[in-house]
Amino acid sequence: EDMSKVAHYLQEHLLGEVMTSVDARRYFSTDASIFTVAPSIIVYPRNENDVRKTTRFAWQLAERGRVIPITARGWGTDVTGAAIGSGIMLVFPAHMNRIVELDQKTGVVVSEPGLNYGRLQQTLQTHERFLPPFPASIEFSTIGGAVANNAAGEKSVKYGVTRDYVKSLRVVLANGEVIETGRLTRRELSKKLGLTTFEGEVYRSLDALIEENRDLINSSVRQTSKNAAGYNLFDVKKHDGSFDLTPLFVGSQGTLGIISEITCETEAHNPETVVFAAFFDTTAAACEAVLELRKLSSLPSAIEFVDGHLLKIVSELNPNQLKGALPAQTPAAVLLVELDDPADRKRKKLAKQARKIFEKYAAEFKEESTPSKQAALWKIRHASATLLSYSDRQDKALPIIEDGVVPVEKLDEFIGGVYRLFDAAQLDVAIWGHAGDGNLHVQPFLDISQLGDRQKAFRLMEEYYTFVTGLGGSTTGQHNDGRLRGPYLEKVYGPQLCEVFEKVKHVFDPHDIINPGVKVGITTDDVKPLLRSNYTLDHLYQHMPRN
Repeated sequence: EDMSKVAHYLQEHLLGEVMTSVDARRYFSTDASIFTVAPSIIVYPRNENDVRKTTRFAWQLAERGRVIPITARGWGTDVTGAAIGSGIMLVFPAHMNRIVELDQKTGVVVSEPGLNYGRLQQTLQTHERFLPPFPASIEFSTIGGAVANNAAGEKSVKYGVTRDYVKSLRVVLANGEVIETGRLTRRELSKKLGLTTFEGEVYRSLDALIEENRDLINSSVRQTSKNAAGYNLFDVKKHDGSFDLTPLFVGSQGTLGIISEITCETEAHNPETVVFAAFFDTTAAACEAVLELRKLSSLPSAIEFVDGHLLKIVSELNPNQLKGALPAQTPAAVLLVELDDPADRKRKKLAKQARKIFEKYAAEFKEESTPSKQAALWKIRHASATLLSYSDRQDKALPIIEDGVVPVEKLDEFIGGVYRLFDAAQLDVAIWGHAGDGNLHVQPFLDISQLGDRQKAFRLMEEYYTFVTGLGGSTTGQHNDGRLRGPYLEKVYGPQLCEVFEKVKHVFDPHDIINPGVKVGITTDDVKPLLRSNYTLDHLYQHMPRN
């Protein structure tokens, strides 16, 4: 009854639609994670003003002691449970899905958060540009989600992560104020610090927090190629005193403010590439090859990995899928390596060096430079989709430990440790992912409706995250924390920095309205009651889940 009052109020004041129907609430109660939380109200904001009004209203209610959470959502493919929440669900793809501006000279693009990432990429490519850190889910995810998670993917080994491309943001703060972020000089910062608004308060508190904890922050950087865990306090304040909230919002999973516009830089796109598929008798040999490939004078644009276990499972599930793509003897590991240097001569020289590496370490390899033949090789890497979406068994591949990242020189140790963990738990194992980044995906087959398997899942998470962080790694390279990994943040950063993270959250969201229960201040006991009774990805059948 009370929620319908809120819904009526919102519908009166917003341009976008407000829904409370049972089926809509059920639809938005899951994302791609193992959790379920049903929202009470669905809002399809038409513009930034709708977002501002909704947030302002929630803030006013919270000041009177009535907290209604707000969760921002794109296409709901988050595997960490960050795109679900009770209270109000802001669904962006319905209306806020435009490319606002594309500067053809600089390649800078301005877009709304609900824009489909694949559509953005197609538009950029018609202008011979692209946004390199796209995730595997590019065709069924949004640019807003990618920014919220600091997404990365197969091209990140050469080009970096989302944070490296986001120049500035428009953000709706918890009280409905709108701010624009960007790198500020010392002088510009002191202007912000003097503001009497909530924005001024945020800058003052955050600046003080960073200054007080400078040594702790500096000593907590993980030596991995990428890391999506926690809040990025490392890049906010530079030695020269300049200050930028952008890197903090990127990867904050909608917990510090609601992003309403994104300004990104892009790269020149070169469709002329060379692709290798190399087959190895041992994972150790594949890992040696990875280290050597990383020493090339120009980095490959992809160094992707698939293990023999994955190939065996796929050929059992779907016997003809990889027919003709693999050697007669299933290899222990396969690497897919792409070279995309724009200069012909440079690319040929690199290809020659790559061949030498494969001749040394691989049992055999294939090399292709025509797109259709390259696509046949990429099928090997994309076969992980078969594993993820196979649903004729009770047990499903669960995304619970699917994104660990370690320093690349520890890659072989990482793989060996994963095999041992799964062996001890008596579970089928399959590994794939971004070997060139030390970032691997692995999903255990478990039946989440069974108490025994649920207990097994949490035991495995505890062991796996202890193991990965023990190698100097992070619990997540690109999928972020959400509800899933929030409880394990201390393993990455220790209790002191986690306390600082909670203070950061409080600075931006004193009433705990914005996506609460995500990332910080959350325990495994908080998330256990939220487990789904059965795990499916059936809302993705349009696309085939990619990871």
